[in-house]
Amino acid sequence: MVFTTRNKYNDLMKAIVLGSTGLVGGCLVNQLLNLDSIKEVVVFNRHSLGFEHSKLNEQIVDFDKINELNLEADFMFCCLGTTIKKAASKQGFRKVDYDLPYEFADLFSKTHHQGLAVISAIGASSNSSFFYNQVKGELEDSLKALPLNKLVIVRPSLLLGEREENRLAEDIGQKLSPFLNFILPKKYRPVNAQLVARTMIDLCIEGKTDADIDHEIIS
Repeated sequence: MVFTTRNKYNDLMKAIVLGSTGLVGGCLVNQLLNLDSIKEVVVFNRHSLGFEHSKLNEQIVDFDKINELNLEADFMFCCLGTTIKKAASKQGFRKVDYDLPYEFADLFSKTHHQGLAVISAIGASSNSSFFYNQVKGELEDSLKALPLNKLVIVRPSLLLGEREENRLAEDIGQKLSPFLNFILPKKYRPVNAQLVARTMIDLCIEGKTDADIDHEIIS
């Protein structure tokens, strides 16, 4: 599927995607590569995506040396995230879901940029009694304090799509989604990763303000 966008800017744009090996990040990369207004998509990974494209600039990097990376771009999309099980500890989880996104955003805020879009989670709050939602809420609060020209926060519920790794809660959500759609309020329903990616593009690049997925725009 090829998406087009209204190019409100004089020049073609450059986008950075963090977490491009994940479910939503992978969808974002593919959609951005097919945007007429995007000239380059930069991804920073530990391991290669395994494909090439004329617009794709993949860099295999050491995430302990973020300050050495060139983060000059019009837009940055942050899809970094893990699970406590995969991270093996709360500290490991915080590093991926708070420390890395914040460090990237802090450095990006100091560049000539147009906006940052980040995936959070439904129920994110620094006051939450649930560790996962608490960390997501703390990240949101920290990002809001940065001098970003535009900040888009998208808070999806359970994500639907094909992952390389198995996540039990999301596997159950996939199977139950036809039934959950009848009983849950819209913002709590499982949502396809392709739609989440498209929503981030619409809100951040296209300048749209409406979306079915719970979100916040700060500019």
